[in-house]
Amino acid sequence: MPFGIVESNSTELVPGTACMNDQADLPAELHDIPTEQLKHGTGKYSHIILVPQPTDDPNDPLNWPTWKKDMILCIVGLSAAVVGAYGPMLGPGFIPISAELGISINTLSQSTAWLILTIGLSVFITNPLAKIIGKRPVYVLAVIFLTVVNIWGAAAKTYTSFLGSRIVGGFAMAPYEILVQATIGDMYFVHQRATRIAVWNLFLLCGIAGASFISGYIIEDLGYKWTFGICAIFFGIWIFVIFFLVPETAYRRPKSMTSAPKSASGQTSKSNVGTPAQPSTPEKAGFLQGESAPSATTLPPKKSFIQSLALFSGTYTKSPFKVFLRPFIMFTYPAVIWAWLLYGTVITWIVVFSVVNGVLFPTVYGFSVSETGLTGLSPFIFSLIGEAVSGPLNDWICVKLTVKNKGIYEPEFRLPLMIVVCILGTVGFYGFGATVDTKTHWTGPVLTYGLANMSLAFLSTCVFGYVLDSYPNLAEEAFVAINSRNLFTFGLTYFVNDWIAKDGPLRVFVVLGSCFLGVTALTIPLWIMGKRWRGWIASREFLNNFMNDRV
Repeated sequence: MPFGIVESNSTELVPGTACMNDQADLPAELHDIPTEQLKHGTGKYSHIILVPQPTDDPNDPLNWPTWKKDMILCIVGLSAAVVGAYGPMLGPGFIPISAELGISINTLSQSTAWLILTIGLSVFITNPLAKIIGKRPVYVLAVIFLTVVNIWGAAAKTYTSFLGSRIVGGFAMAPYEILVQATIGDMYFVHQRATRIAVWNLFLLCGIAGASFISGYIIEDLGYKWTFGICAIFFGIWIFVIFFLVPETAYRRPKSMTSAPKSASGQTSKSNVGTPAQPSTPEKAGFLQGESAPSATTLPPKKSFIQSLALFSGTYTKSPFKVFLRPFIMFTYPAVIWAWLLYGTVITWIVVFSVVNGVLFPTVYGFSVSETGLTGLSPFIFSLIGEAVSGPLNDWICVKLTVKNKGIYEPEFRLPLMIVVCILGTVGFYGFGATVDTKTHWTGPVLTYGLANMSLAFLSTCVFGYVLDSYPNLAEEAFVAINSRNLFTFGLTYFVNDWIAKDGPLRVFVVLGSCFLGVTALTIPLWIMGKRWRGWIASREFLNNFMNDRV
């Protein structure tokens, strides 16, 4: 029971638990691993066994050069940033935009709620589709649709047309909110993921926060329609960038690289946590009896650049119907329930800021549209700091705890930074309500607004890192389930301005802060029981056959 984590009593091989360090003090039951046949990291990570183990196929995304992986991440990450901006970019101008469209402020804020609802529903379609046909065609089609809906939004002359463009835009936004995390799981090893998740989240949060201080000036100087126009220009250019520079990252990994090794009796063996890259015998490699190990002569040639431009590269599951059901079944996984509650609550509260700031700052502090937009500088800067620190720090903590745990990595090692999340979120949510209610100097609500966003920066590396490491083969399904939190976000953003008008900002944000503390506390039982719960799920044979069906 290392660090208070309760061991599994259901199965010896627990999903997510991995041998990452071939040091001399490995536990006795792991001494028979042929570590010289395992692939290791490089440089300062040369002592770490790569998890997952890459194949010898040059087309395996795990084998791509780091510069290529990081380039792909930055391209789809920047797309996620502009997608993140698309939702709240009208926030600073709620008052003049509602007047121009001839609607109430609450009706305008409800248009953002409908956008969020659309995202929440569409993830159950677009992301399972990516699981079937690959991520590349979904990325390309989504960016084309985003270009079209932004042109539509810029040309809309009535509220009905305006609302239509927002709703359709939600369908195209979903892939860039969900698939990027799964793309990270396709390309990076466990000890690299938190840093890359932080990079993705940095793009997303900076898009959400940066939207307001940029769009505030656009709305004030050029009119709100140019916020759509600039997005349309960006996405129009990005169609070509994504088509030429983002290849398919989904990979049909050989069953031998993902299956649990079996002993002669047919029982899962804990002694084969790692998977040899070039095994001397099928049994050591983890091949089931009757399977043959792929030889070097059967490896496919490296794809040319032209071949990588193919929009479709086949299917990645033989059970399309099951793919659409699996996100719903993920709600039986404690890790996913925890992630849904925690991430869903915090990001919903962050979205609430973008909905209410356009009303609170002009009415309480007399800010203009551009000045209201500039309040976004605080979350932008704090998010930059949070992401710069949280990702590398999370990976460093994981490596250190793995060393102390005799080379055995547990996904729970992603969770210690939740202490920082709790502190930042408590100050941010309670502080914002208190400072606005008492009408302190404007720096009070602006700084606490930033701290709340900083808490989300730290939280994302914990949440997505934990889920990705626990269930790497179910990343898309898990992230679809988690991001169905948009349905919850829709409900709150739909009536939050009326709620504040009725009860005042202090009472509203005290309720939000208390809910935040409640869901954050769920991390404690997850730390203690997470491994046992993962083991229990792994021991359900029918469930695993249904959830892990592969081509």
